[in-house]
Amino acid sequence: MSSVRSRAGRRSAADAIREAHSVIAGMERRVPAFELLGENSLAAIEDAADTILEEVGIEFREDPEALELWRNAGADLSGELVRFPRGLLRSILKTAPPVFTQHARNPRRSLKLGGEHVAFGPAYGSPFVRDLEGGRRYGTLADFQNLVKLAYSIPWLHHSGGTVCEPVDIPVNKRHLDMVASHLRFSDKPLMGSVTADERALDSIEMCRIVFGREFVDQNCVILGNINANSPLVFDATMTGALKAYARAGQGTVIVPFILGGAMGPVTTPGAIAQSVAETMAGCALTQLVRPGAPTIFGNFLSSTALRSGSPTFGTPEPALGSLVVGQLARRLKLPLRCSGAFTAAKLADGQAMTESTMSMLAAVQCGANFILHSAGWLEGGLVMGYEKLILDADFCAALHTWMAGLAIDDNQLALDSFREVGPGKHFFGSAHTIANYRSAFWESEVADNNSFEQWRDAGELDASQRAHVRWKKLLAEYEEPALDAAIDEALSEFVAQRKAQNADQWY
Repeated sequence: MSSVRSRAGRRSAADAIREAHSVIAGMERRVPAFELLGENSLAAIEDAADTILEEVGIEFREDPEALELWRNAGADLSGELVRFPRGLLRSILKTAPPVFTQHARNPRRSLKLGGEHVAFGPAYGSPFVRDLEGGRRYGTLADFQNLVKLAYSIPWLHHSGGTVCEPVDIPVNKRHLDMVASHLRFSDKPLMGSVTADERALDSIEMCRIVFGREFVDQNCVILGNINANSPLVFDATMTGALKAYARAGQGTVIVPFILGGAMGPVTTPGAIAQSVAETMAGCALTQLVRPGAPTIFGNFLSSTALRSGSPTFGTPEPALGSLVVGQLARRLKLPLRCSGAFTAAKLADGQAMTESTMSMLAAVQCGANFILHSAGWLEGGLVMGYEKLILDADFCAALHTWMAGLAIDDNQLALDSFREVGPGKHFFGSAHTIANYRSAFWESEVADNNSFEQWRDAGELDASQRAHVRWKKLLAEYEEPALDAAIDEALSEFVAQRKAQNADQWY
């Protein structure tokens, strides 16, 4: 077979595999989660978390309803400071489901979250975007919609995400309407809603009722809200207001501290883990006080700080070890886990970016995380969503699908017939076993270049970012919008227009 025909065969095989996996409703983990610490060490961290909760406490600011819920549950209050008797939060958390389904507009894309199920979603919350042509710039609604379309087009990302970038060309108080509508219109994967005000969370839920049907939303989880603690040891009314809105509607919440060691938490990893557990348990428990049985995800966000400059660092080894331990502790609480992501402090999709992102993503999958937000696109400590970085990270997510599937041991995999056919000193290229398995034997990257130097040179000497640039342009050019009933689409547009007309624009 000539080299040209061989390359064509490989392309056809890759296309066949991608077609077979065009709709992937998450993964089922077949590689065990890593157990870093033993019982005594885990118990010591849990005891430290309980001590923080009991002696130091957590503030719930400007939310009298949340304080009343804690008072009625048996917590000790001093103004806005809430202290928790040992065992109280664990008792409350028993009503939280260990596994739940987030339904997608396309039922084939609905996700199970918890247990051995794993889902990847794109990065979240960046005010800036970057690509090779436009450079670093503020995100726009056009960027937002492009990124939603790309996440929809990439089978290795199972979730549409939430604020994939901030569309700063839309007023602050109205952009959530365009963002949620874009997720619902340009993708049929699961989505996240707004959390920047309780009324924006309610708008997000109402838009889902338009698309999914009110009765269905009242009985099922179709949207998630990403709720951040104001670390250290504070929940503000903006976050608790959104938390209550989602929980009260029976929708999912992801409770996530934001701990940079040395800034919003101690410099020691075990201390930061204890703080993370304390904050997350409190947030998850509050959802159960609002509505017992409401789906909630135990979130984790540990990172470090360059102590000489004060700059945050990402993709470093200490938080990666912390993620492994948080995974163990979340499993002891029997809660779904969100952890880590493709974190990096790099400004470009370069070697630093991919080294740091790989460290962080491997920690996420090894710690047993069920929902991995920020799986693709993260740059500059989360300030930037990178188009090329999205493609490179998604390619690694594709590799992780193969890695997490583990190894099957059967007659075909042991390949004894091929040894009998080939014998000593010959090659396996033309053996019957190779011919039967060549389409699916090995994972193939969609952006890596494995050709000869001469072939790479003649194709333009493109580096990884340049090849990723070509790929995202191609994906957008080939994008096809998923079908949405015309009446539903019209109702969604009318709701957005009506809500926008009710308030003057606010730009800050």
